[in-house]
Amino acid sequence: MQFEALKLFCDVARFRSFSQAAAANRLSQSAVSQVVLMLERRMGVQLIDRATRPLQLTGLGKTYYEGCKGLVEQYQELEASIRQSQADIDATVQVAAIYSVGLGDMGETVARFEAANSGTRVHIEYLHPDKVYERVSDRTADIGLVSFPRRSRELVSIPWREEPMVLVCSPAHPLAGSKSVKPAQLDGERYIAFDKDLVIRREVDRFLREQGAHVDVAMEFDNIENIKKAIEVSSGVALLPEPRLQREVKAGTLVAVPLAGCRLVRPLGIIYDRRHRLNTTILRLIDLLRDEEHPFPFMHAEGNGQANGATRSARPRARRSPKTPRRLTGRS
Repeated sequence: MQFEALKLFCDVARFRSFSQAAAANRLSQSAVSQVVLMLERRMGVQLIDRATRPLQLTGLGKTYYEGCKGLVEQYQELEASIRQSQADIDATVQVAAIYSVGLGDMGETVARFEAANSGTRVHIEYLHPDKVYERVSDRTADIGLVSFPRRSRELVSIPWREEPMVLVCSPAHPLAGSKSVKPAQLDGERYIAFDKDLVIRREVDRFLREQGAHVDVAMEFDNIENIKKAIEVSSGVALLPEPRLQREVKAGTLVAVPLAGCRLVRPLGIIYDRRHRLNTTILRLIDLLRDEEHPFPFMHAEGNGQANGATRSARPRARRSPKTPRRLTGRS
């Protein structure tokens, strides 16, 4: 289609790269180059100066790009408005989430959202972090819920909430009776860790090094639930997000001890593909998620101040903006 050719040219002009435009459209670099070349031959003008790096538009190329960009945007908006007219009435929001966002919390949120938005459904798929990004990137998921959101040109990340990390151990562990624990006290402890390929593992490892704690990694898992089970049976310790421990702490199977003299948090973010036009149903779900309050009992616990030790924290949680998430400036 001629429209597809115009869109490919606009992507090449925007990225200033045939390879990046090809990747964004899931085509080969050669195919994209041929499409642009055919446009140039049809009009008998050169649109792109291929001798420069990054690529530059010629004078006529700039004029053509400005006109094509408007046409492409109008066409996409027209298609989106037709689809959205029905989607706003009866829609299913596809959500991809890491395992540990909180099954109980999300279940309550989904029930409340569906009750308030008649005819809508929310389908949540719990996945490994890499799979969450994959679902969002290929737009089989409308939004993703992740920790430590990655920087990406293709994805928008909206700050969601921050979860304080605490020491987790069994009730029989010597540190279980402490009001708070300095990270240096973990030196030499048997430690249950996240898998090495997870961002949270790298962040925790860096934090422990900065605090002078050299732990003995005994086991590695890719999710919080398995780490909690391992701590219950092996008497090891771990640093985990406090909100994900409330059930075990209440049951007395695990003990959560706040950190002293420092602060370590797990930032959660809501991500979506920059090319994905979010309909009003998706925007309403994002608003509901960001409006929820999640009090953390250890945030002001004794010994959890920052005056006497190093601090490691992600960016402060952004307050909700009256603008739609489409216009929010988050990590992307």
